[in-house]
Amino acid sequence: MIKNSLAILTIAVSFSLMSAQDISTIRNTVDVYSNNFSNGTAKYQGMAGSMGALGGEISSLNSNPAGIGVFIASDINGTLNINNSKNTTNFNGKSLNYKINNTDLGEIGGVATFQIEGNTPWKFINIAVDYSTQSLEDYSETAGNKNISFSIPSAATTLDFDGHAYNRYGNLSNSSFAVGANYNNNLYLGAALHFKTANIDQYDTAAFTDSALNTTEIFNKQYTPFSEQSNGFAASLGVIGKLNNQIRLGASLETPTWWQITRIYNSYDNPTDDTYTEDRKLSSPMKATVSAAFVASKDFAINVDYTLGITKPKYKVYGGAETELNNFFSNSYKNLSEIKMGAEYRLMGLRLRAGYGLANSPFDSQSITAYRNDGSVGNSSFSNLILGKRTTIAGGIGYDFGSIYLDASYQNVQSTYNNPFLRGDNAVNSNYFSDNFVLPSSNYAVNEVKNNQNNISLTLGYKF
Repeated sequence: MIKNSLAILTIAVSFSLMSAQDISTIRNTVDVYSNNFSNGTAKYQGMAGSMGALGGEISSLNSNPAGIGVFIASDINGTLNINNSKNTTNFNGKSLNYKINNTDLGEIGGVATFQIEGNTPWKFINIAVDYSTQSLEDYSETAGNKNISFSIPSAATTLDFDGHAYNRYGNLSNSSFAVGANYNNNLYLGAALHFKTANIDQYDTAAFTDSALNTTEIFNKQYTPFSEQSNGFAASLGVIGKLNNQIRLGASLETPTWWQITRIYNSYDNPTDDTYTEDRKLSSPMKATVSAAFVASKDFAINVDYTLGITKPKYKVYGGAETELNNFFSNSYKNLSEIKMGAEYRLMGLRLRAGYGLANSPFDSQSITAYRNDGSVGNSSFSNLILGKRTTIAGGIGYDFGSIYLDASYQNVQSTYNNPFLRGDNAVNSNYFSDNFVLPSSNYAVNEVKNNQNNISLTLGYKF
């Protein structure tokens, strides 16, 4: 393994629709800063996060804050998350696996209900506070290919490709404060404020064998490793209406998350190696969610949510880098589209749950010049470059003891994407650097990454 010295993609690219851009920034803009927050209670997880027209669950404020108005009893809860993530990379007929295990307190929150007395159609005003967090750690290592080599005439040697790794550490958290109201037991309104934080350490490193000395040279991508400390704010509004005792409809709108990002990065040969700091401002996509639920009886309910991004990521322009980022997202970003379905069946105190989710690939197909297995170069087209579509299959079980309830859930989340690396550009000084060489690669190597996550959540709650 070459993990301890490896760094995340900040690769200058020349896709058909962009010139010199930062792959890791593009990936994190979507994967981190535009992320639909996936953590929550075990009930929420067991239904794949599909509760937009049902409500009555604190994590439902992530999709529709009107769900807070459905509560008729106060509630406090905490959730333990056990997460296993496995990346399998395929390149040149070779596969490498890496697993990451995390156990942490993924969610804690509470709802206070206030019943309104007197002759008024307003039945409840409720207040909710919720905190959730998730790990951003990600690591994928690519096997070497001796057919990809670079001649260094000045050193009378050849550099043979010996492997690459993409590595990210960090956490994403969300603190939400919501108010929900119940009007005549058939109309529910809600509003929420969301305060988000993200911290990221990123690496992008390649290893090459110096054929003359038979030693390994470690190359860091220009501007890596780097770290980002970020704070964001968003707000959301929602409504749930009962058409009759069986049919409920919901709708919500979430503003962009306005992020303030402080970034510390390494620069090589600029004109000397050093560390620099810069600030960026980013607005993530605005999102709209529509929901429908069928409540067959007090024992069975099914819900469907559809979320659509109605704007695209946009950076405040301080210079050419932000302009090119904005141009890329304007031309190549596909608006978020995600569908989630969830159901719950009750048998006395027992609860059984299931769910399914599908999120689209966020980018259009791209054509790039890439190395083949034999070391030659040719144009290749990829439909899932950088990030791919994501599928979620979920199930859960719970038991209501009266005031105390206990829930458990399992999720399997899968995605497949192609990861580009190795390319540098002398014109914008975006190469890979070692202590002795500058890598003369003007083309990409592209692997396939299959990510498989198995997530278990356990929630203990108390109603009063």
